[in-house]
Amino acid sequence: MRINSKRLKRVLLVIAIIIFLPVVIIACYMQTPQFGKKPSGARLERIKQSPHYANGRFNNLVPKPTITPGYSMSKEIYNSLFKKYPRTAPTDSLPSVKTDLKALPLDSNVLVWFGHSSVYLQVNGKRILVDPAFSGKASPLPWGIKAFKGSNVYQPEDFPTIDYLLISHDHYDHLDYETIKALQSKVKQVVCGLGVGEHFEYWGYEPKQIIEKDWDEEVAIAHDITLHTLSTHHESGRGFSRGTSLWLSFLLETPTQKIYISGDGGYDGRFKQIGEKFGPIDWVILENGQYNKAWQSVHNLPEEVAQATLDLKTKQLITVHHSKFTLARHPWDEPLNLIAQHAKSHNYKLATPMIGEVVDLHSNTQVFKEWWRGIN
Repeated sequence: MRINSKRLKRVLLVIAIIIFLPVVIIACYMQTPQFGKKPSGARLERIKQSPHYANGRFNNLVPKPTITPGYSMSKEIYNSLFKKYPRTAPTDSLPSVKTDLKALPLDSNVLVWFGHSSVYLQVNGKRILVDPAFSGKASPLPWGIKAFKGSNVYQPEDFPTIDYLLISHDHYDHLDYETIKALQSKVKQVVCGLGVGEHFEYWGYEPKQIIEKDWDEEVAIAHDITLHTLSTHHESGRGFSRGTSLWLSFLLETPTQKIYISGDGGYDGRFKQIGEKFGPIDWVILENGQYNKAWQSVHNLPEEVAQATLDLKTKQLITVHHSKFTLARHPWDEPLNLIAQHAKSHNYKLATPMIGEVVDLHSNTQVFKEWWRGIN
């Protein structure tokens, strides 16, 4: 019996190691800086004063289940892990233009898109960068979601000094740790949602660099540029925490032009409200890609992008959140094909720049190729 007892103890020890060792490894790995830090202290106390914060987290204006009724989280996870879907990433390398960003005349009002949701703007002499993600991945794991071939041709060293870095929310494909660290010496000011500043301070940014905002607030970027921080219907979180920081959309307003940047978020009545308050809007940069009917509440479907464009009383549309990472199961070029089809029947103009191509924000006649056609 003594021998059997020893064997049993060894077996139990091995089982315990098999069960708990991965847990310990994961817990240790999640202490690395890329996971960021939850708000605390005075920052948390300020967050608690927000009308959009309750029960320990931020909440959307209109409560909706993240998973669409009729779908299940477990089945969606299973499908993502074990099912194969055709053409979710291109096999060919994506085309691009390598623009010398540092040489762009500062008095030119332009936009450059870098794949997914990363966008550079020059507006009335100010340089603005939105949601930069240049590490080549959209995951905290080294073997995680990789950028498409040809889509990651820009790096932090390609950028001039950035007057304002805008962060819509803290998901990994929008708040990229490696990129944020590499840009630190170039960034004058960061504008982000309440709570997101905790990540930046943890990563070495000075508190004076960080401007944290709630929905329906303003930042005076210059005497002739106002940045409005507006709502969207989405979520936030790194690691296992959810809703501890706020997600934003933005509207840049000058005396002659308005530019709306949607961030991530599903379709709802806010687009019409924003259009009624600020419209007509000259340019809108709308999320269109990495969607699924199962999580329709937090990501637009292409037909909803088309409707949101009308709601916003838009003159010109650029879509983002596509052509860099596979985060959903649709063919990689489906968002572009569908929005191009929708645009034919409406009176706004769809601009389809390739990665790195300069868009003239004062032109309504600039022509763009449907560059994704014929790419496998």
